[in-house]
Amino acid sequence: MSQDIEASFVRKFPNGPQIQVDDLRTSGPASTTVLFGPSGSGKTTVLRCLAGLEHPQEGSIRFGDEVWFEAEDQLFVPPQRRGIGFVPQEYALFPHLSVAHNIGYGLNHVGRRERQERIEETMAWLGLKDLERRRPIELSGGQRQRVALARALTRRPRLLLLDEPLSALDGPTRLRLRGEMRRLLKQLGIPTLLVTHERTEALALGDQLLVMDGGRIIQRGAVHEVFSRPANLAVAGIVAMETVQPGRVVESGDGLVTVVAGLSKLVALSPHLLAGSDVYVCIRAEDVILVKGVPARSSPRNCLPAVVKGLAAEGSVMRIDLDVGFPLAAIITKQACEELALMSGDSVMALVKAPQIHLIPR
Repeated sequence: MSQDIEASFVRKFPNGPQIQVDDLRTSGPASTTVLFGPSGSGKTTVLRCLAGLEHPQEGSIRFGDEVWFEAEDQLFVPPQRRGIGFVPQEYALFPHLSVAHNIGYGLNHVGRRERQERIEETMAWLGLKDLERRRPIELSGGQRQRVALARALTRRPRLLLLDEPLSALDGPTRLRLRGEMRRLLKQLGIPTLLVTHERTEALALGDQLLVMDGGRIIQRGAVHEVFSRPANLAVAGIVAMETVQPGRVVESGDGLVTVVAGLSKLVALSPHLLAGSDVYVCIRAEDVILVKGVPARSSPRNCLPAVVKGLAAEGSVMRIDLDVGFPLAAIITKQACEELALMSGDSVMALVKAPQIHLIPR
């Protein structure tokens, strides 16, 4: 029996925005679907509607063979009967309760022995042993995040909803917990919907990506596919495509096109575009390879003379701003930057493979 969400609904707010969701689906028991988009795009409202914390005015929400909401029949299943685990952005731990009591909150429907076994089992699984007597104020950010997740999991949910689960953590803790959370979500084997506006978090945790803007889903697909091949200019901006440059197709044939962008020509894969088409050229910074001198023979079809216009550290990597006849961004490791001895004003070659250039018709 399918245990996936299928939802299409409208949530209206008086004198405010309208959230309209069309055909939202999860894709398997161990899959994580990411709701991605800028603040105010409606991500949290969608999660709250699925949880039963918000009441849509139109549409339907189904989980497997169960109907949780149906506007036409005035059917609305309350949150406590949906069997979901919900972790809000602020975790919402009770400050006066211990870790053990926070985790066991809401388990009054099971016997005392089973309740204690569930608490101990979940605490051991999430690395919270020996913390059962502490209050939330005595915990680190990562520990509070795990307590909130443990509280959701002790109820043995059929669906897990996570609202910005790592946003309250500092950078190093967030980096460490991403891999840990990915492992946990796969072990759970239940469908998960996760809200975030962080690209790195979406890439690390998600299987499917739903891009939201203005209260609507504007693109969906596999996480890497959406980030590499945005459907339109709006999505390119939301997924932070580093290089987006207007261009024009001047040749087309055999599945390849030649595009003039700024003062440069590029070869890209695009079997459907014809000569004369106006496009946006999209290139992810991590797909740009930098070399000094004449590059050895390789598969990239585009070898662009470039001048370094600026360098900036971004965590463990360096962003290199280039002029290749149009502005182009590259991301390389700090070690690679040191080995190339890059400085502003240097001449380099920027290599980009044809399949890694995405063209959006305009």
